[in-house]
Amino acid sequence: MAIKIAPSILSARFDRLGVQVREAAEAGADMLHIDVMDGHFVPNLTMGPAIVKSIRPLTQVPFDAHLMVTHPQEFVKPFADAGVDDLTVHVESDHDIRATIRTIRDAGVRPGVVLNPATPFEKAAPYLEHADMLLIMTVDPGFSGQAFRANVVPKIREARRYIDKEGLTTEIQVDGGIKVDTAPIVAEAGADILVSGSGIFPDRIRENLLAIRRAAEKGRAGSKRV
Repeated sequence: MAIKIAPSILSARFDRLGVQVREAAEAGADMLHIDVMDGHFVPNLTMGPAIVKSIRPLTQVPFDAHLMVTHPQEFVKPFADAGVDDLTVHVESDHDIRATIRTIRDAGVRPGVVLNPATPFEKAAPYLEHADMLLIMTVDPGFSGQAFRANVVPKIREARRYIDKEGLTTEIQVDGGIKVDTAPIVAEAGADILVSGSGIFPDRIRENLLAIRRAAEKGRAGSKRV
């Protein structure tokens, strides 16, 4: 399976958001990552369903929304109605994870679960047979532009071994500090989808996206899972 690249629009220029969304899509983005923060679960506020709805007509590229919110079950319908294709929710949030996954699925959206850097893989494992995606954070969620935390890489390897052993189709997504130098590390460890914000936006979007893809593909080629 080819590596997928998901530019995070949190790092785009919001005065030119529509233009930058189109540029990323035309540059070959496999999906567009949308960071949703409520100012409570993480100390930042970002974008809501209205922004998603406003940019949805601009491209057919799938929208991948990461809900960094305390009560994700309350956000499923608004974002599903706005046009997202994937919704990932934190195991650390205050909700019944299985029930939220069912709610996402019933809304016609692909569900996923998220692990913060300090959260062990075992906290997500029970839900992976019901989830289409596992998002592993390699920075603390809340702000873009943070440095990559290499101590999370063993967790990516652990997740890869588990998913392959169990014969699951769950994709591993990695988000946080993903740039040309770190893309091959997480790809070699077993990541399927790489999220990059400041590594792609706001300038030289096509050049940056292609550079990260090439680096990730080299990392994948060096792994045992090609």
